[in-house]
Amino acid sequence: MDVNLRFWRAEGQSFLQRFLLWTDVLDPLLLLKSSDEIRRTRLSIQSTEKTLNEPIQNAQVFWGASSVHPDTDNIIPVLFRPPGNLYHKFIFSYNLLFLQFLFHVYTTGFTLLNGNGTPKAEEYSIQQKQIFLSLGAVSYAACVGALPLVFMNRYTLKSPFTHLVVKKLLPAPLLGLMSAFTVVVARSPEFDNGIKVMDRNGKVVGVSQKAGEKAVKETAISRGVLFGTTFFLPSVVMYLVERAKMVKTPRTLALMRMFVITSVLTGMLPVSLSMFSQCGEIKRADLEPEILSSTEETEFFYNRGI
Repeated sequence: MDVNLRFWRAEGQSFLQRFLLWTDVLDPLLLLKSSDEIRRTRLSIQSTEKTLNEPIQNAQVFWGASSVHPDTDNIIPVLFRPPGNLYHKFIFSYNLLFLQFLFHVYTTGFTLLNGNGTPKAEEYSIQQKQIFLSLGAVSYAACVGALPLVFMNRYTLKSPFTHLVVKKLLPAPLLGLMSAFTVVVARSPEFDNGIKVMDRNGKVVGVSQKAGEKAVKETAISRGVLFGTTFFLPSVVMYLVERAKMVKTPRTLALMRMFVITSVLTGMLPVSLSMFSQCGEIKRADLEPEILSSTEETEFFYNRGI
């Protein structure tokens, strides 16, 4: 079992444990660490005699493990490592089609590079299929996200109620839904072809479509909660601020909106990542019969991805 998954299994049993770990790891300064430093950290972990009952306590060590994909052993590009996920706050507050497209391109790239690395097929390239599916999902999500505002401007619907619905209430559920949608589409090969499942000792016992479906579903839920909540709460706060006329100038209002969005996103990111452990668990009764026939284990584990 990869050291990253081993860490999650030992240290990430509860939401609070996972939340505290992610608050340490989501330090943007960690993005300045070089690939050589990551490799040295990972080699030092692998050379120790740690077992599943002797977890690694250092969050810096966990950072070194989480910067490497647990299935492929490839170092994840700098902006697509967990701390780099804060990057999208700079384009998060806009509704224009192009900026929504950039937003979904980044989050989909993050999804692909941090997903499960198991799916393989001989008749076609999984990577090519994922790229085509992802481009389609990104384009669709960007269009759906921008459509309400385009529709309102096209038909000059300027009533206060329409403005409230289109600009304040609708974007949050749309963004959350589209974020979850792009995760499902980009990682669809995982539930089409299955992902590796391991026993408690880290031995791979088979490839399971049901585990792949569970991994993708959990990741989609956490991503939808992240962006849906992060867009909804600032909208409510800014609506109350505007109603109370607490801010006098448009520039100050724009700065306050960016501050509120950034603050909520910074808090919600570790919350969403902590909803489910990266080392997912699936019961024996939920697996395929062909896997169960080869082992007597009752609990199995897999890499959920983030």
